[in-house]
Amino acid sequence: MTKRNLAKEIQKGLDDFAAWRSGERKLRTVAVELPRAADVVKIRGRLGLSQTAFAAFMGVSVGTLRNWEQLRREPHGPARAFLHVASVDPLAVLAAFDRRTARRPALNPATPRNPPAAGPRRVRAPS
Repeated sequence: MTKRNLAKEIQKGLDDFAAWRSGERKLRTVAVELPRAADVVKIRGRLGLSQTAFAAFMGVSVGTLRNWEQLRREPHGPARAFLHVASVDPLAVLAAFDRRTARRPALNPATPRNPPAAGPRRVRAPS
């Protein structure tokens, strides 16, 4: 294992910045095309997931997913980033999906589905 020389790496970064600042060097940029609503059906199809399963995994409602698939709405922010990962590496998404569903414990019928939020509770004093 080679040892990193952090001082040299920092100095190189500073030199690169100074060269860019003075106009001697141009920054290298990469454009990433993020998926749009029109791509959602194809991405979900490649994953082989139902609308319900895909929406649950993404953390959106089935209605939101349907709005994307029917081109009524566009995904934004983290949803577009997730769709990009799913389009580039569907096997990674499927592996994460399998791990997520495999670890989920069975719900006890006596356990509430939405536990109360953490934080101070108001307790009524007995009268």
